[in-house]
Amino acid sequence: MTEQLTIMAVHAHPDDEVIGTGGVLAQYAAEGIRTVLVTCTNGEQGDAPGGIKPGEAGHDPDAVRVQRLSELRESAALLGIEYVELLGYRDSGMVGWDGNRHPEAFWNTPVDQAAARLADLMRQYRPQVVVTYDENGNYGHPDHIQANRITVTAVGSTGIPDKLYYTAIPREPSLERFKVMRAQGMIDFDPPADFGTPIDEITTIVDVAPYVSRKIKALEAHASQADSVPLLRLPSEMRQSFFGTESFVRRASKLTVEPGQETDLFAGLR
Repeated sequence: MTEQLTIMAVHAHPDDEVIGTGGVLAQYAAEGIRTVLVTCTNGEQGDAPGGIKPGEAGHDPDAVRVQRLSELRESAALLGIEYVELLGYRDSGMVGWDGNRHPEAFWNTPVDQAAARLADLMRQYRPQVVVTYDENGNYGHPDHIQANRITVTAVGSTGIPDKLYYTAIPREPSLERFKVMRAQGMIDFDPPADFGTPIDEITTIVDVAPYVSRKIKALEAHASQADSVPLLRLPSEMRQSFFGTESFVRRASKLTVEPGQETDLFAGLR
């Protein structure tokens, strides 16, 4: 009997599921492919209700956890994600934050221990495709790096997925967009020159244009974190450009790789 086609996305925090994989999750769900989201932490180091930042008076990690998990459920429903699995680890915060040192932080969890729990989920759902971040967590966030480590370990120990992908932000077009945004006063920072992934290293670009409005609604569902998502304040045409495709680097594959760039994470599987 042929196993049901399944994609599993392994993300660090509530809201991470949207920008890099929200389109493919929505698209594959609409196509009848089983979609599984694994969220590793509860997001305690996010903004508290009222925009209170971690470390500020009144920031209650427990209240943040409740809020962010509620927002995650709404986002997943908007994207049509069938299964949401919570590993329940504590958010470690950005590099250098006090949260990095919390004994229950995801960053401080032994990799083999967390990977064993993820491996159990892989055995349960048997995904042909698994998606997570690259070795640097895309931008150096401790929890993103840890998500990569446990995913690679779980993939290696189970041997279940046929394909493993890393999410990617195309470097060259993204730097151009940021330049335009800065010139128009939309942002007040310059990304580093090595931001993102060089376009010639990207193996897969999926057109998710029909799902842009759904991605935006899912991102808006994470309302407590809106201050940290400047993309929500972009003009509609620029939003379409940012959100209309999702890019990946194929890290491993059991299948014979066809020449050229893929347009489907399930290429060769259907």
